[in-house]
Amino acid sequence: MASTRAAIRYAKAILDLANSKGVAGAVNNDMKSIATAIDTNVELSTFIQNPTTKVEVKESALLEVFADANEVTKGLFHLLFENKRFEILEAIALEYKKLFDEGNGVEVAKVTTAIPMDAALEAKVLAKVATLSDKKVTIENIVDPSIIGGFILRIGDQQYNASVANRLQVLKRELSN
Repeated sequence: MASTRAAIRYAKAILDLANSKGVAGAVNNDMKSIATAIDTNVELSTFIQNPTTKVEVKESALLEVFADANEVTKGLFHLLFENKRFEILEAIALEYKKLFDEGNGVEVAKVTTAIPMDAALEAKVLAKVATLSDKKVTIENIVDPSIIGGFILRIGDQQYNASVANRLQVLKRELSN
């Protein structure tokens, strides 16, 4: 749990620094790339988590992988090098994105679909989103074949379930009563 608190502290500090330099958006793009890279690349994730790999090696590898990153992001790598905390990099990136979105009045709508969303479904979902939130909303698509069809929309603590699996559950309950 302590690493989560540490990640929040780092993310806040990096966001403050990025805001003061007017590069919060650029750093947010870096954080998205970092979170995605660590999440989707097992080798990178294992490399960062490996306690036997020297921190110097981790820092130079990250500077190479994210060579186009903003100077503030590169500064974060150096800070993690100095404090030997590379294992929380992904948590920091995710926390930064969350703080950045909150600061810009952007809410994330998580949309679970059986197959990746197409433009038609995205339009339907955005129409529903407009009835649930008056903020700017970015959509994050989660693919879960078990819902069979339709979609489940979650914004903050609200959930709208328009999945086929849910309708089947409701139908089953009605038939058994």
